Amino acid sequence: MGDPYILMLVALAVLAIVDLVVGVSNDAVNFLNSAIGSKAISVKNIMIIASLGVFFGAVTSSGMMEVARKGIFNPSMFMFQDIMFIFMAVMITDILLLDIFNSLGMPTSTTVSIVFELLGAAVCISLIKISANDAQSFNDLWSYINHETATKIIFGILLSVVVAFSVGAIVQFISRLIYSFNFEQRASYISALFGGFAITAITYFIIIKGMKGTPFYKDVKFLIEGNTIAIILGSFVVWSVISQILISAFKINILKLIIGVGTFSLAMAFSGNDLVNFVGVPIAAWNSYQAWEISGVSADAFSMGILAKKVPSNIWLLLVAGGIMVVTLWTSSKAQNVIKTGIDLSRQGEGHEKFQPNPLSRVVVRAAMGLNFGISKIFPKKVLSFVDSKFQKPVISLPKDKTYELPAFDLIRASVNLIVAGILISIATSMKLPLSTTYVTFMVAMGTSLADRAWGRESAVYRVAGVLNVIGGWFLTAITAFLAAAIVAYLISWDMVMIPILLAVVAFLIGRNTLIHRKKSKEVKKQEYIERSELITINGVIEESADHITEVVNRVTKLYTNVVNDLADHDLNKLRKTDKHVKKLNDEIDGLKDGVFYFIKSLDETSVEASRFYIMVLGYLQDIAQSISYISRASYKHVNNNHKNLKKGQIQDLKSIDKALSKLLTKEASIFEKREFDKLNSLLIEKNELLQDVSASIEKQVARIRTDETSPKNTTLYFSVLLETKDLIKALMNLLETYEEFHLTTKQEVK
Repeated sequence: MGDPYILMLVALAVLAIVDLVVGVSNDAVNFLNSAIGSKAISVKNIMIIASLGVFFGAVTSSGMMEVARKGIFNPSMFMFQDIMFIFMAVMITDILLLDIFNSLGMPTSTTVSIVFELLGAAVCISLIKISANDAQSFNDLWSYINHETATKIIFGILLSVVVAFSVGAIVQFISRLIYSFNFEQRASYISALFGGFAITAITYFIIIKGMKGTPFYKDVKFLIEGNTIAIILGSFVVWSVISQILISAFKINILKLIIGVGTFSLAMAFSGNDLVNFVGVPIAAWNSYQAWEISGVSADAFSMGILAKKVPSNIWLLLVAGGIMVVTLWTSSKAQNVIKTGIDLSRQGEGHEKFQPNPLSRVVVRAAMGLNFGISKIFPKKVLSFVDSKFQKPVISLPKDKTYELPAFDLIRASVNLIVAGILISIATSMKLPLSTTYVTFMVAMGTSLADRAWGRESAVYRVAGVLNVIGGWFLTAITAFLAAAIVAYLISWDMVMIPILLAVVAFLIGRNTLIHRKKSKEVKKQEYIERSELITINGVIEESADHITEVVNRVTKLYTNVVNDLADHDLNKLRKTDKHVKKLNDEIDGLKDGVFYFIKSLDETSVEASRFYIMVLGYLQDIAQSISYISRASYKHVNNNHKNLKKGQIQDLKSIDKALSKLLTKEASIFEKREFDKLNSLLIEKNELLQDVSASIEKQVARIRTDETSPKNTTLYFSVLLETKDLIKALMNLLETYEEFHLTTKQEVK
């Protein structure tokens, strides 16, 4: 009888390790964003500091352990078998949910996910027990579920989103008024006081969050509790003096010290608070099994009231878990993806926007613009001018041969992010309010970026859309976690054979998501993006444009062939896939065109004329992409509407054109890849011949219509494909002519 539960414990242990990996990938954003985004410390040192924080946090872990055992449901109402079903459902759901969010690069809350998974699975098992008991009704559900905890957590979510954003914005605005962007020029005592305030807040945060979970907290409890004001004031004086000494005597940048200490404290808080989100359920399952094993009672008759008692955590298990988290921190590419989302949404400068605007983001931005207009009418111009002067960004002048990559934001904002997040989490902890570290840290970062005018007219609608998407994802987490855990719990309770099946599904989906993520990462590395800070010469323009042409021509060759073959086979699924690839090509070329502004700014003075050439090249590439897009869309629409297949003669003509076009495009790609631009002229002659072949095919179709063609839809599609093919060839010819002309001009200038 015990064997299946032993196997379940083994499965839970494996799931806990996997959950640690996907959980850290998600939550690394909480404590790494500020340090990495500000470039205050080298990435290697940031990772070392964060790793130490995570490891220390593991030792002091407490957080959600009791929630896993008794916070969401009343254990005395459940039997051992019920508890094991709940725990299995929670772990399976948690891994899948977090992995999906990580693959999308979206930060979500591990606290909320674990709580709502426990709630969903417990509700499901409770309803099953109630339905099997004639003496109970739906109203008895509340005797099984601790609904007060769930209500507090939902309230904590809503409150933390609003408070963190607002407080972050206010503190950042005040800090910028004090410091401005030229913070190096401020008096040293200002930095010393700022350092005293910041490090006091952070160290107090460490004491509240860290020591409370340690076994020896009871020994120092009398010194801490009731002496909050004295500790804070004393710490402020001591740290202010130390900060002044470090600044004056040792010339240390106190802001970098704040960021280092803040990163350590948030990493420690994350590990101390959230570690049990990943291992709390398996540990509770192990405790349950130990109690049941010695009882001698059957699994479906042994009450789990023992879970209501407090059980000390095994320090060795927590240390092993901390070690796994540290390794994941250093190796997870998905963690880097999630971090990038947080930094992109809060960065000071412009750049590629990950999220697209939506109606709500447009409404929010318009409302903010209206509010800003109203404020400008209320306050005196002198006040507004003073505030504006504090937000003027310094201009960095560099020699022509030097480059500089700006950080996403400066040291002031990074420090405020860490200070405010630390204070808010410590306050919530002291008040025993459930709180998500993800929600707080992310919303503080968004509030500080708004106050710092990082969201300008050029980027606001995209950033707001991103924030709304992330927030929407948080609430979606709660709903999805509840429903998914309930479904998985039902399947497991229906038949225990579902456990290995569900575990196999988990393994398959995680493996699939990992492969997709790796594929996407490789594609991103292949894409050639202009380095905004790098000065570009004429040779740089030639290299840049030749690479783009090679990439586009190679892909168009494959896409055109795919469309012709798929159309000949009348294969709707393949046409749909091809159309997705065509859309992706168009999006990438649009991205290049969006970067023209930065490209032109990056040109050195001797190659400004090259800007016209580069713009024309991108224009022709866009024409080519639009032609293949129209051909793909028209073919897909024709097959999707179940119209007749093209005639045999039409297919033969298209395949003949495709063969000749592929041959020419392959030659063109080779010329640009090898930089053999002197061969462009011969290629232009061959393209003229192909253009004549396409015109002949059009005339041939006109003759068919007069004799044996009976399908208007086929004729429409065929003409559409041929005419767009002509446009595609003309765009290629224009591209070659422009490139040849520029190449010859450049050669003459060199002579």
